[in-house]
Formats: sequence, structure tokens, C-alpha cells
Amino acid sequence: MKNSREIMEILEAYDLTGSYRAAAELAGCDHHTVARYVKMRAAGQAPERRRHRDRAIDAFLPKIEELVVRSHGKIRADVVHRRLTAIGFTGGERTTRRTVAEAKAQFRAGQRRVYRPWITEPGLWLQWDWGEGPAIGGRRTSLWCAWLAWSRFRVVIPVWDKTLPTITACLDATLRRIGGVPAYALTDNEKTVTTDHIAGVAVRNPEIVEVGRHYGMTIRTCIPADPESKGGSEATVRIAKADLVPTNTNLLADYRSFAALEAACRNFGQEVNARVHRETRRRPADMLAEEGVRLHPLPRQPFTAAFGTTRRVNWDSTISVEGVRYSVPHQLIDTRVWARFHGEELIVTAVGADGTAWEAARHSRGAPGSPVIDEAHYPPRENKRADRTPHARTAEEAAFLMLGPGAVSWLTEAAAAGTRRIKPKMAEAVDLSKLYSAAEVDRALGTAAVTGRFAEKDLISILDYQVGLPQGESTRASETHSLQPGTSAWSTFGTSTPDTAPDIEDESENI
Repeated sequence: MKNSREIMEILEAYDLTGSYRAAAELAGCDHHTVARYVKMRAAGQAPERRRHRDRAIDAFLPKIEELVVRSHGKIRADVVHRRLTAIGFTGGERTTRRTVAEAKAQFRAGQRRVYRPWITEPGLWLQWDWGEGPAIGGRRTSLWCAWLAWSRFRVVIPVWDKTLPTITACLDATLRRIGGVPAYALTDNEKTVTTDHIAGVAVRNPEIVEVGRHYGMTIRTCIPADPESKGGSEATVRIAKADLVPTNTNLLADYRSFAALEAACRNFGQEVNARVHRETRRRPADMLAEEGVRLHPLPRQPFTAAFGTTRRVNWDSTISVEGVRYSVPHQLIDTRVWARFHGEELIVTAVGADGTAWEAARHSRGAPGSPVIDEAHYPPRENKRADRTPHARTAEEAAFLMLGPGAVSWLTEAAAAGTRRIKPKMAEAVDLSKLYSAAEVDRALGTAAVTGRFAEKDLISILDYQVGLPQGESTRASETHSLQPGTSAWSTFGTSTPDTAPDIEDESENI
């Protein structure tokens, strides 16, 4: 069997020479081969089509087709070969496998479903689906992936769970991000949306029906395994997971916090909505501006009935649920939030000034008497020691603290030691600064603070001692110098010098 290139060379040689034998010499083949391909071309047949040859298995083709149809294309070739061998087939298993594969291909071609492209209209359809998100701190996350079918505008929101309140919050955030409400929302058949199927009819969850009624939108579900209705949302999930979930393909680093994942999802949405879509040849953000005029207006307040019970945030940035105090972000002080339990977790939902609902806090269930506090909900204190630094409130206190850091240390330590008559002693220090320098009094106060001397006469005693010390560097004992008096002054004791020795002869004469 010649390949396509060789057949074209044979036909080209015949067109050039007009002779079977001459073309055969140029193409390097038999002249009967040239004649066969030329006749096939003249008859309108494909020259590269393989000519069927009679095979030993052809007599068993009806039986093979029967077995394939009865099994709906599921039967294995080795099972067919055993059946054929039992009824007289003497060929090899390789021939059977090739023939069974051809029969299965013909069966699938006859049973194949033909899909019609889904032609959408602006302002009608919003779709959402779920994708497996990255793990943060060993905990699984999910990605809410929504898109407008006409403009291809995508919204990706990370969440911790897929409960009905979370779906409501994500749906509200999506609608506010696109700036309106479409006529229909299409999703999968999960228990939060479809509670049951009766005679092939999906039974809606009454709570999700209330959510759709609040926003003026009809929520529908896809037909299972139907690419016509699920293709768009599944493509959004696939693209989001490829760009957001760390894998060996994209070499993304693990997310350290949930806030980092939220920021990555926002950046992903801005990126995909700002680039030209492959099918529409337009940017989704530009098409959303056109589709926005076909969307219904949003209600001012989100559907909060699914968020739980309302709670008022106290001045200490906590709420009370079943006798237990839970912290929330300090920005929510003196506002209203919604709290609900999901398993062993408390989920707190807040509504922003623009009406967007968002998860404000999530805590493990606590016990009465043991508040559950998250330090991230409170602003950082840059200088905690400043709260313990003395601040003057009167002129006398200001005059004392102006002496220097020694005065500050003395007041702090004296107060901690429960010293009596602190104010008179402070006034005494101010008076002493008029007799001595302020630096000398501050030095004495620092020494008193370090040594813990806060009695009546301790300050003046320390001051007199420090003032009486010689100026300059003090002499201290070391390995090379000792403060012990030496004996060099006694080295000449008991000896006399020639100049001072008495004249014995003269004295004897006087005697």
C-alpha cells in the first residue's frame, strides 16, 4: 500500500508522460500500479483508500456486531475471541481485536449524541460551580467560580465551606461585583439547591428559592452530564484552578493565610476580565458594560435570613453567643453582625456599607467563661511601654520629671515599692536641684532607684557622696592595680644616712 506522497508522485509522473510504463520508470513501481491509481482517480475514488480484502473473520462479522450491540459496546475483545473460537473461527486473537475495535467504533458513531452550541443573550444567564481550592494550614478550601454567560465576566471567591449561607453570601458578592441581577442563575444539583429528584424533576430547596425571590432571579439546575449547560462554568473552574491552586505545572507557592488567597483570587479576576477572550475577541470587562443595561437592579440589603441571628458588637470588639464571647474585627465595633453555628464552628457574617456580605470571623465553639479571642481582630500596639511611662498632670510633677531619666526611674520604682510620702520627696528633689545641678540630682535619683533607697534622708546622702567624689575617672581595683596601701614607706625604717648620722666622737668629747 502506497502512502499519500508516493501516490501523488505516481499520478504526477503519469500526467507528465501520459504512459503507464514511462510513469512507472519515473516513480519506481510497476506499471500495473500506475494503471490502478489512474483508473481510481478517473472513477472519482480516493486513491489512498485501502482496498478491502476478504478475511477469514468476515464470515463471523454478524456475530461480532450482535455481541457489541447486546453489550452496548462494553464487551471485551478476548471474550469475543473465545466465543468465535467455540463456533469454528481459526484466526488469531489480534485479528479479532482489530475487528471488535472497528465494530465498537461503528456502534459509538450510531449512538453518539450531537450537541448544539448554546447561544446566550445578554442579561439572562449567570452560572456558578465549585472547584477544589488550595489547602491553607492543612485545611481545605473551595473556590466559588461564577461567570456571566454572554460577556464571559468571571468572579472567583475562596470560601471555607459550601453551606447555604456561604452560597448566599457568595451570590450576593458576585451580583454586586457585576452590578446587577440576571434573569436566571444556573448551577449544579447539590443538596443546597436541589433536595431530591422525582420522576426526573428536580425539587428545589425552599431556602434557595427564597434567596432567588429576594434578588428577583430564578435559580435553575443543570441536566447531569450535560456539556451544553455546564460547559461554561466548568471551564471557569478549570481556568481558576490552573492559575490559583499550587501544582508542579504552575510552580505556585503555598498560601500562608486565607487573606493571601483572597488577594490572589481578586488579582485573577482582574486579569482574566481585562484580557481578550479567545471566542468573542473582546475583553469581558468591556462586554459587561454593554450587558449591564440588561441586568435587573440590585436590592440595597443582602438576603440576611440565612446568615443566622443578629448580634451587636460591643466596645471590646466581641459578640456574645450562648454565653460565650467571640472576637470580631475591631472595625465592626458598634455595628450589627450575623452569627450562626456550622458544626463545631461559629461563623460571623457582616454587611459592608455598599451592601456586600462577607465572612468577618470564624471560631471554634467555645465554653462559657472562656472567651474565644483572635489577636488578628485587634489593631497592633506599636509602643506598649508608653502606657507605663509617667505623664505629668501638674506643674510639680512636670518640674520633677524634667530633671531627667533618673527621676522617671525613681518615680516608677518608688511607686512599685509602695513608698510613703512620694510627693514631698519629689518636691525635695526639685529643691535640691537649685542647690546642686539638675544633672547631679538626676544621677542621685537614678542611683536611688537602682539600689531601692527611698527613705527620708537617702537622696541627700547619695547626693553628698556623689558630689564629694573627685572629678574625673574613679580609681578602681583591677588585676594591674590594687587599692591596698603598700609598704614602700617603711623600707628605710631603722637605717641612717651619712648626712643625718650623729657624730659619735664629737658627742663623746662633749661628754
